Amino acid sequence: MLKRILKKIIYRIRGEYTIAQLREMGLRVGKNFDPQLGYELDPSHCWLIEIGDNVTFGPHVQVLAHDASMHNVLGYTKIGRVRIGNNVFIGAGSIVLPNVQIGDNSIVGAGSVVTKDIPPNVVCGGNPAKVISTLDDFIKKNREQMKESPLYSEDYTLRGNISEQKKNKQREELKNKIGYIV
Repeated sequence: MLKRILKKIIYRIRGEYTIAQLREMGLRVGKNFDPQLGYELDPSHCWLIEIGDNVTFGPHVQVLAHDASMHNVLGYTKIGRVRIGNNVFIGAGSIVLPNVQIGDNSIVGAGSVVTKDIPPNVVCGGNPAKVISTLDDFIKKNREQMKESPLYSEDYTLRGNISEQKKNKQREELKNKIGYIV
């Protein structure tokens, strides 16, 4: 009990919140949400954020439901809802701004700034994020690339206790190309 209270205090001091705390404050999150290290869901307006089922965030993704850029001038901060659909992947370092919807089955490339709605079943990227391709075309392109790329099992990951020999093999095989890992 004391440990839980101390953890809450530390999170509050550092400005970090757990998903459970944000849910208590109004955040809506579906099943199988998988945020990686350093994500941030706007705690000051988290009740305006809705995340669907099977959503993954790469490291350091930010989702903002407010924009304080006009506060000094107008005395008001803009706020808006953010809806992230089902089966969405948002790449590392991306920022999702207020009043945005990301459609189901979409991929947001790393480092993107999502300023406008993203339709379902697309891949987008950039600053500001723009649609790059359909999800089907992206999958097809990667399936073709996999035919000529090294494929690696879980033995080539930290969770598979990768050996130094396998690390060296991977370094060599990936000198000038992309590979794929389970």
